[in-house]
Amino acid sequence: MTRGQWRNLWLQFHKWIGLLLAVAIIPISVTGAALVWHDGLERWLHPDRYAVTGTAKLPVTAYADAAAARLAPGERIARIALPTESGEPVEVSAARPGGGKGRPVRTLVYLDPADARVIEVSASDRGAIRFMHVLHGSLFIPEVGRQVVGWVGVAMLVSALTGIWLWWPTVGGFVRALRWKRHPKNTDYNLHNLLGFWIAVPLAVLSLTGVWISFPSVFSSFDAKPAQAQSRPKGPDRAALMRAKPLPAPATPLTAAIDAAGSVAPGTITSVQWPTDIQPEWTMQMSPPSGRPATVKVADATGQAAIDAASGPGAGQPQPTTARLMRQIHDGSGMPFWWQVILFLGGVLPAILAVTGIIMWARARKWRKQLAQRQRARLAPAE
Repeated sequence: MTRGQWRNLWLQFHKWIGLLLAVAIIPISVTGAALVWHDGLERWLHPDRYAVTGTAKLPVTAYADAAAARLAPGERIARIALPTESGEPVEVSAARPGGGKGRPVRTLVYLDPADARVIEVSASDRGAIRFMHVLHGSLFIPEVGRQVVGWVGVAMLVSALTGIWLWWPTVGGFVRALRWKRHPKNTDYNLHNLLGFWIAVPLAVLSLTGVWISFPSVFSSFDAKPAQAQSRPKGPDRAALMRAKPLPAPATPLTAAIDAAGSVAPGTITSVQWPTDIQPEWTMQMSPPSGRPATVKVADATGQAAIDAASGPGAGQPQPTTARLMRQIHDGSGMPFWWQVILFLGGVLPAILAVTGIIMWARARKWRKQLAQRQRARLAPAE
């Protein structure tokens, strides 16, 4: 194929990907941009939830008792997250009885860390933040939504790469191609051309990491596991763990579990996860006076505590994996501010590109129709 034929082929790929998937690309991109600022957005949308009067100074049991008093019959505490920064509430997550397919709904109780006063009680499937998470991750499509979003990510990756090919000037130099008015009249064309170039590489990275998250089993071979980890029996899958039910009466009380965790990893507790019917063990996140946080498991049957075997040596932190790195790159958690800004632009600009692409296609379609009418008029026999 000639260069012109290749260019036309990539143009068709690029055009029809944008046109056919715009209805999915726009909401995925916009919600992804908003979720980069998840914490700040939640504070803005729910200011009452952060109306605390002081810092955490009560024992974990006090927060557990206060939350339990507001739960409905059959609901059981699954996790308590203590604030790590000033101005944050204590968040208690409780499992509801029953449950069907999909992500289980939790009852969330927000407490004032200073006195365990209940600030707010809500459901985990309510609110704008939750709406954006579900829309971004599955487009509200049951069962296969995550895979659908993954294939949209594949299409966006192809679109980003073909966009670079199409942007590259066929006449003139590289620097000249960066000018604003590559088209003398159409602002949408110039906007699509310039924004598309600057966002193409970040968009390709975002698309690739999104595909990685959507199809974890496809890329699992990239995470080499140590021999001892390979020899251990495979645990329950993520879906089963999400639906696990907290034990109604753990054999090891909460206070005893906290004491046991502190004996192997001294420090301040930042979260407590209750033992369940699938994993009958307490899970404590400990923040030491110095060094990295530690994850401690306390067996409910025996009360024996140990730093999580899947953690890094002596630190209690999970071993770094490619999958975890891909998620960090994709959502910006723990990443520098400049990368979070790029992620935000990587969400906003594709939506703009989708709109300008539709405008360009509609104008070209109208122009071809008018051209065909003029040609028919010239060829028509004179009366």
